[in-house]
Amino acid sequence: MKITQVAVSHLNVALAHPTRTPIGVIDAARNVVIRIDTDSGISGWGEASPFAPITSDSQDSNYIAAQQIAALLIGHDPREIEARMTQIHRFTLGEPSVKSAFDMALYDIAAKSCDLPLYQFLGGNKRAMRTDLTIGMQETVEQTVALAQDILDAGFDAIKMKVGRADLQDVPHVRAVRELAGPEVAIKIDSNQGWDYPTAVASLLAMQPLNLQYSEQPLAAWDYEGLARLRDKVSLPICADESVFNHHDALKLIKLDAVDYLNIKLGKAGGIHTGLKINAIAEAAKVKCMIGCFGESRLGLSAAAHLAMARPNITFLDLDSAYHFTDDPVVGGITYDNDIGGLLHLPDAPGLGAEIAPESLKNTQLVGG
Repeated sequence: MKITQVAVSHLNVALAHPTRTPIGVIDAARNVVIRIDTDSGISGWGEASPFAPITSDSQDSNYIAAQQIAALLIGHDPREIEARMTQIHRFTLGEPSVKSAFDMALYDIAAKSCDLPLYQFLGGNKRAMRTDLTIGMQETVEQTVALAQDILDAGFDAIKMKVGRADLQDVPHVRAVRELAGPEVAIKIDSNQGWDYPTAVASLLAMQPLNLQYSEQPLAAWDYEGLARLRDKVSLPICADESVFNHHDALKLIKLDAVDYLNIKLGKAGGIHTGLKINAIAEAAKVKCMIGCFGESRLGLSAAAHLAMARPNITFLDLDSAYHFTDDPVVGGITYDNDIGGLLHLPDAPGLGAEIAPESLKNTQLVGG
């Protein structure tokens, strides 16, 4: 099997509810979609969802890089994932989002060639999986509580809250949601690097009675030692997100005893290939993983869900980016349960089981063919 052509396209979808974080606002999906075609008639799909404050790339840079990477891959076997990803990583140290798109498409083709859904191709089996739903940083506690009520009304059993305000301003927001939700709903907080060390200590100690599940990325991405000190200081588990892009980062964090959990995002890791390595290192150290997202459609979320399904050590799911899309461009793929909030249904179609409707793709460039 050989790669004959790669199509590179823009995918733009508005969000009904923008998410504000300490490092930026996600108000729309500005993504890049690739389709890898082969001489066997099998095609693979992938999606890049860059978020420059974290991934240091953009839709424009991904669009250009994708065409350059595509040219490298023409004529090669897409099932040789190790070799293809080595080619891609040697081409550039950057552009993790678009690397992830190619990675998804390669795995999509490999699983389709075996007539298996991707999670089964990766050695996994079906299990029930539920995602949380995120509340961005709101101006008032009343606004935060209103969004939390919407999430509870939709039947979700886990809420993720964006925090990272100065001083102790996050505490009343989190306390109000806990009082509303009661003791059974899981609440996670994500600072997106918004706190310095003293604020993190003070905030987490103040929130100690609120029965939170974990604190995600409370400090700057580079401050591994600070994460280790903070973990020793507070009882709330610490989850690294922006601090862990790849398996090398995972190993450093675990050796420093800096984390309780690691957040795998395909758009940071460059895809499933590296995500598997991160999880393997974490599992060896008895560290659980979560899997998160940026602004992916249900195509990219399907790839993440397949990885999570295949690796039970990935315990926590934050795969909610498409929940508030104003339009749904995806055919097939994971779906959100209408009766049980956050429950994800993953199709048993071969590969990812998802693709983008042609009318949703813009500015398509063909490489090869």
